[in-house]
Amino acid sequence: MSTSMRIALFCLLGGLCFTISAMGAGHFGWWYLSGVLTAAALVPVVRFGPRGTAAQGIAMFVMLVLIGLVCTLSEGVVFFPEKKAQMMAGMAGGTVLYLIAAVVLAALAKLLKLHDECEPEIAHRSVGVAIPMVLLAAFSYLVYYEIFGALTYQFFTKGYYPHAVEQVAAMGAWFFAYQIARGLVMTLAVLPVIYTLRLPRWQAALIVGLLVWVVGGAAPLLVPNEMMGATQRYIHIGEIFTQNFLLGVTATLLMRRKTGAVVSEIRHGAMA
Repeated sequence: MSTSMRIALFCLLGGLCFTISAMGAGHFGWWYLSGVLTAAALVPVVRFGPRGTAAQGIAMFVMLVLIGLVCTLSEGVVFFPEKKAQMMAGMAGGTVLYLIAAVVLAALAKLLKLHDECEPEIAHRSVGVAIPMVLLAAFSYLVYYEIFGALTYQFFTKGYYPHAVEQVAAMGAWFFAYQIARGLVMTLAVLPVIYTLRLPRWQAALIVGLLVWVVGGAAPLLVPNEMMGATQRYIHIGEIFTQNFLLGVTATLLMRRKTGAVVSEIRHGAMA
C-alpha cells in the first residue's frame, strides 16, 4: 500500500474516533467530517513529529485538550456566561473523548507505519532564549485577537453579541491578561510538535499554524450546536484562522532558528 493510501486510511478511520459525541448530540456526519479534518491536521505529527507511539499520543492529547477544549471553552464562558455550567460539565467528557482519540490515532499510525525515520537538523533556541520567545508568542496572540477580533465583530458578528462590549469592559485589564494566558496555553501545547517536527522551518510553521486553527476552531465549529447558527459558526471559523493560524506560525518561527545559522555555527566550531 502506498504512503498516500495509508495516510488517507488514517484520516478516514481516525475520523471515527470523534463520532462518539454523536451518540448523544446527533449530527454523525458533521462529527465524522470534523474528525477526518482533525486527523488530517495531525498527519504531520505522526509522520515527522515525536518518535514512538506513546510520545505521539501524548503530544496529540495535549494539543487536543488544551487547544480544542480548554481554550475553546474558556472563550465560550466569556461570551456565553449563561452556558458556563453546561460547558464546564462537558470538560470531563471531552477530556476522555480526546484521550481515546489520541490513543487510537497513535496506535493507528503505528499500525499503518506512517512514521518517517528521516533525521534532518532541527534548529532550536537555547532555553534562555526560548522562555522569552514563548512569552512573545503569547503576546502576539493578544495582538492578533484584538485586531482581527475587532474587525470581525465590527463587520460580521456585532448582531450576534449585543452585550460583548459590556462583557469585555466589565473584565477591564483582566481581559487582555486572559487572552495572553490563552495564547500562552496554546503555545505551550504545540511546543512538543515544534521541537520534534523534522521539517524545514517555514513548512513546520505553516503546519503548526494549520494545526492550531483546525483543533482550536475549524473542526469543532463544523458541527452544529445550540449556541450558534451555521452562518455564525462559519464566520468564527474564518476569524479563528486569522488568530490561531498566525499564532502557530509566529510561535514556530520564534522557537525554530534558521538552519543557515546552525550550519554556520557548526562550520565555525569545526574550524576552531
